[in-house]
Amino acid sequence: MSWEILLLGVFGAVGWYWYAGMQVREQAVAVGRRVCRDAGLQFLDESVALRKTRFARNSHGQLQFQRDFRFEFSDTGDNRRPGVIRMLGERVEWVNLDGEWQPGRVASVTRIPD
Repeated sequence: MSWEILLLGVFGAVGWYWYAGMQVREQAVAVGRRVCRDAGLQFLDESVALRKTRFARNSHGQLQFQRDFRFEFSDTGDNRRPGVIRMLGERVEWVNLDGEWQPGRVASVTRIPD
């Protein structure tokens, strides 16, 4: 096998990873926006940042990329609180909002229905 074919395969794999990652990131932005809206919070900067990527198994035992996206939200408009969205493949596993954002109400982990 020539090195050109190998190099083409590597570029193809990198391109696929980048494209799939952008699709998942767009979905994470939509999920963050929806979770904040439903909880009466402000989704700040209208963006998420990739924090961690690793392999994990889905419910069928297949390996998929598990990505954690970090975002910030506000409950008063003049503070910033951290949140995390965990995606397994293209599915949302869970959303973690800072547990202190609203006294008396636990909102640390929210399951998103399919």
